[in-house]
Amino acid sequence: MEREELAAWLRLTLTPGVGNETARKLLAAFGLPDAVFRQSSAALRQVVSATVASHLRAEPPELPALLDLTWTWLQNSGEGGAQRHILVLGDADYPASLLSMEDPPLMLYLLGAGEFISNRPLAPGVPAQAATHLIANSLAASLAQSIAVVGSRNPTPQGAVNARLFSKALGQAGLTIVSGLALGVDGAAHEGALDSLAPGSNRLATVAVVGTGLDRVYPKAHLDLAHRIAQHGLLISEYPLGTPPLPANFPKRNRLIAGLTQGTLVIEAALKSGSLITARLTAEQGKDVFAIPGSIHSAQARGCHALIKQGAKLVESAQDVLEELKLDAGPALAVNPIAVKVDTERASDLFSTENALLEALGFDPVGLDALQARCGLDAANLQAQLMTLELDGRVARLSGGLFQRMNQA
Repeated sequence: MEREELAAWLRLTLTPGVGNETARKLLAAFGLPDAVFRQSSAALRQVVSATVASHLRAEPPELPALLDLTWTWLQNSGEGGAQRHILVLGDADYPASLLSMEDPPLMLYLLGAGEFISNRPLAPGVPAQAATHLIANSLAASLAQSIAVVGSRNPTPQGAVNARLFSKALGQAGLTIVSGLALGVDGAAHEGALDSLAPGSNRLATVAVVGTGLDRVYPKAHLDLAHRIAQHGLLISEYPLGTPPLPANFPKRNRLIAGLTQGTLVIEAALKSGSLITARLTAEQGKDVFAIPGSIHSAQARGCHALIKQGAKLVESAQDVLEELKLDAGPALAVNPIAVKVDTERASDLFSTENALLEALGFDPVGLDALQARCGLDAANLQAQLMTLELDGRVARLSGGLFQRMNQA
């Protein structure tokens, strides 16, 4: 993209009163953004209000600074050689799956793995602009087999484990894992997807759709994770560089998570959760929604239970997802099925012989007093045993003084 073309697109996005819908009307009427800005006020008023037409005739004061920032960002590769690109609405390489949405973004900012983006060298004499076409072809191929993995920002310990292990299993079966880089399930999903990469693989492991400009990382706790995604996956944003983490941006970006993928897997979610927005948008696009059930006593399971009541596929293993998507997991999975659930027969034998306390815990969160009533241990002995099990990773301490037994896949 040339600097002048970039300036016109940025100006369109910065113009007051011009959202995605109005911008699409203008582009349909006049062509590319530079043509929009050459129109007379009278011509513009045939498409937009007089106020918006007036705004279109004046260059936004913040345009020069944003243009300089964006142009410099494009010219410099990221840490470790991560590549930077922008796709605009109307590009032949714009993700086709987003075009079917009601509100496709005007611009997509991409920051991703050098191997993924530059997986085929340009032949001598081919213009550098052709690199963007190669990127999008690779992106389209990778997203042809992809799934969104979303859930609570405050998952139970088991929920976080499920997110990571399911994502790893699905990644090993060839799926690209798409999520939102948020704390909790999102972060665990990205980690699991990165875990799935074989040494030397240049497969697109994971895509993070973020609610800020790509020159920022939110939350800060995921700075290292974002850098690793840039090396082995892709970060995508529709927001200009410098955009801070505004609350309204995160529900809005969920439509892209749903739009880019074949389906959505919800790990844990409360009844009022952004993950349910992603699930609803997925269903509205005629795609599969999957949900993992949980304890009836857990608020984090109620969103998943509601989805299952509404027709989402109940999922107990990665194989359930692959079968529903009609994907071949390959011979390795057939020999050694991937399941993130406990072998209850084996677990029962193990726990009854090794530690009766685990049997008393069950699989639902439980308070200390209730647990003491179940097992009959004195407080000091009970606390000591719980500490041992917690250090072994077999029991997790939750907020509110609760404890939960951890499944081990």
